[in-house]
Amino acid sequence: MSRIGKQPIVIPSGVKVEIKGSHVTVTGKRGSLERDIRPEIELKIDGDQLVVSPKGNSKRVMAFWGMTRTLLNNMVIGVEKGFQKKLVVEGVGFRANVAAAVLTLSVGYSNPVEFQLPDGITAEVDKDNTITIDGINNEIVGLTAARIRAVRKPEPYKGKGIRYADEHIVRKVGKAGGSA
Repeated sequence: MSRIGKQPIVIPSGVKVEIKGSHVTVTGKRGSLERDIRPEIELKIDGDQLVVSPKGNSKRVMAFWGMTRTLLNNMVIGVEKGFQKKLVVEGVGFRANVAAAVLTLSVGYSNPVEFQLPDGITAEVDKDNTITIDGINNEIVGLTAARIRAVRKPEPYKGKGIRYADEHIVRKVGKAGGSA
């Protein structure tokens, strides 16, 4: 039995959920998201709640049950509130700028790195080199943040690079420096 799967999803006011077979559309004030769900999973709207239930009790179906509930819950949260990830650019001379849908990163390479933001994703750069990625789809927000971080991962000696705002970089000790 899935602990996550059996919890109903509360549909807030202003959010509309449509189910057509195995296709789900969630519409809210921030936009609209669509997803095809597995045929082993059954959906029912009960008042202001979306109930997810399995069709069967095999181990495979039970695994899809909790995952489907989480994906649908993320869709509801996304169209109502949205998702954000914060990245910090650390290093002397390291900078980030955003213009239109292009994020320009100056992170120690000979040329600046131009990162094209996907559709539906916006980015802001604060004066303290904090990049805020915002969007309604949690998967795309997380994937975009991971790709930006991969441009220059934080290194363990000085901590330079692009890291998540809540990420802690474990520092290594450098050379011993002339012990004889």
